[in-house]
Amino acid sequence: MARIELADLAHHYRPNPATDADYALKPMHHVWDQGGAYALLGPSGCGKTTLLNIISGLLIPSRGRVLFDGKDVTHLPTESRNIAQVFQFPVVYDTMTVYDNLAFPLRNRGLRGPAVDARVREIAALLDLTPDLTRRGGGLTADAKQKISLGRGLVRPDVAAILFDEPLTVIDPHLKWELRSKLKALHRALDLTMIYVTHDQTEALTFADTVVVMHDGRVVQMGRPDELFEKPAHTFVGHFIGSPGMNVLPAEIDGATARVGGVGIPLARGYTAPAAGIRTEIGVRPEFARLAPAGTGVPVRVRRIEDLGRRRIARVELAGHPMAVTVPDGLSVSGEASVLMEPAMVHVYADGRLVEAA
Repeated sequence: MARIELADLAHHYRPNPATDADYALKPMHHVWDQGGAYALLGPSGCGKTTLLNIISGLLIPSRGRVLFDGKDVTHLPTESRNIAQVFQFPVVYDTMTVYDNLAFPLRNRGLRGPAVDARVREIAALLDLTPDLTRRGGGLTADAKQKISLGRGLVRPDVAAILFDEPLTVIDPHLKWELRSKLKALHRALDLTMIYVTHDQTEALTFADTVVVMHDGRVVQMGRPDELFEKPAHTFVGHFIGSPGMNVLPAEIDGATARVGGVGIPLARGYTAPAAGIRTEIGVRPEFARLAPAGTGVPVRVRRIEDLGRRRIARVELAGHPMAVTVPDGLSVSGEASVLMEPAMVHVYADGRLVEAA
């Protein structure tokens, strides 16, 4: 088990980097606590896998250090870090039985006899693999093979952390929820540091206690799922998390009022006017903006209503800017309408970053 510290870490693939744009990973300093369940979330190319490979030892960072429980492991090879890694495509020895696949990491470290048997059966029970222990790996389904891959990472009692690189990509959608739930249960049972890389917000938010959102090589926010949803620290987080994502509208800020195309929107607190040349915006999630009859709130024009089964979303225009808002049950509005926003959930951003009230 390990507390992982990334100290002044950065990485570049280009020679002689001159600007931030030359770095695949921008400078960062973060501490990931022992026993935490973390998700690295972001789109393809944002730096997730590069960061994971640095933590695992597959890649040496261009600058900075990686520390496990205070020990500098930056230049140690993967096998010296006591970590396990589960990849996107399950790695299973098809000619071996499930039992022998699970026992392999232990035997490879010189363990034999009852100690191996007890540990293999313990992990098999946690993963619901006990009925398959005598079957060969080659005849199993993709989800069963991924369970074996997970089991091989969990079976070592000395493992410091387990790293998952898009582990559910090849799993059928109806089985993903089951495996995510299983991973969460395993985390609680084993108290291991787990880091889960994914571009899927559902996987990240349902697995992790702390989600690390990456964009363009930076960590733009690190927090609990509810924090990322209710108070995005960056407009990218608001766009990327949620379905539909947060509405981001260009605005002028005047104390406790935001003006979008001349239309005033009340804020919960007053803000200091930003400096000249700063791009200012407000962000509000559809869940905190609801459609209402014309004349009762901020004026909008309804373009269409989308019925999503459990809720309805209205696509509207506010001063020419598109928005998605929630439609209350029983409301029927078309053409001219209003939107009521919860002032405490309307956030102000300057050049994409959250601004705190004055």
